[in-house]
Amino acid sequence: MSKVLVLNCGSSSVKYRLYDDDEILTKGTVERVGEPDGGPPDHAAAVRQILAGLDLSGLTVVGHRVVHGGRRFTAPALVDDAVLAAIADLVPLAPLHNPANLAGIEMARAALPQVPQVAVFDTAFHHTLPESAATYAIDRDTAQRYGVRRYGFHGTSHSYVSRRTAELLDRPYAEVNTISLHLGNGASACAIAGGRSVATSMGMSPLEGLVMGTRSGDLDPTIVFHLRREGGLGVDEIDDLLNHRSGLLGLTGVNDMREVLARRADGDEAAALAFDVYCRRITGYVGAYYALLGRVDAVTFTAGVGEHAAPVRAAALAGLTRLGITVDAQRNTGSGDRIISPDGAEVAVCVIGTDEEREIARAARAVVGAA
Repeated sequence: MSKVLVLNCGSSSVKYRLYDDDEILTKGTVERVGEPDGGPPDHAAAVRQILAGLDLSGLTVVGHRVVHGGRRFTAPALVDDAVLAAIADLVPLAPLHNPANLAGIEMARAALPQVPQVAVFDTAFHHTLPESAATYAIDRDTAQRYGVRRYGFHGTSHSYVSRRTAELLDRPYAEVNTISLHLGNGASACAIAGGRSVATSMGMSPLEGLVMGTRSGDLDPTIVFHLRREGGLGVDEIDDLLNHRSGLLGLTGVNDMREVLARRADGDEAAALAFDVYCRRITGYVGAYYALLGRVDAVTFTAGVGEHAAPVRAAALAGLTRLGITVDAQRNTGSGDRIISPDGAEVAVCVIGTDEEREIARAARAVVGAA
């Protein structure tokens, strides 16, 4: 028996899942953390509430999601005081998430002092990025001084999905090249060569890359200067605009792809344009990552939009037949983990439900087993 608790502290919620080996014993989410409507006042209180309601007898390890591990953490880490201090040092790179992650770890350590705690970092999967992929073309000294480089995110999801893709194809993980498309409210693409991340669309922060629910993704940096000089917008206003009032929300007034698709079907021109912008960006990344990988065995869609929006999958890969990438219209309407490309296609197109908590549990067990 290997009983593992996974805690995933988001900016205003805490997801939890308790495993016995691969069996889920219980799971849930505490929401509205720190909000003035009756939720837990902070993440420590939320974790305390969760722990009080669980049977933790026989618990072997607690796995924690940590968003940013910087350059220091290239793999999951057994938590001690030095690891906690290092996570705190990285708060400026993830000010909305690392403090919440820290609070969850500290509460769990205090409540369960005899149980090992393992931090699993979203950025760690991308430590295999070549320097040519991680380096921005700005002054080297400035970049080094302020930690400016591509870190990448959604690593836990991309790791799980690429591993599951190899299983679906019944091929060794180390032999499979995958383009993983995590399309949720946050969205990122990742080129994975034999289990190693070699390119990813999110950069120093989760703002870069694909069009998202409220984030702009890629844009000309001059837009920031233009808004400051010509519009008089402050730095915080621009930050809020690009992170919270852009993407699908900025283009249509809603950040939910389901609503965008419904409006598009009703002839809404703004929704139709937003859909085209969204899918065109994905198409460009798939083509670029195909070129970087040289050989692609699978393109895999995951997360809320990736798993459930068939029109997005079809449109994002339309026109890539010359690359061996084709979506079968009938298979594209199914559900569950599956291959949606035609039989005999050169590149398998897959849909896989992501499971970050299961991946965190796997990583936590591995760390404790190796300790």
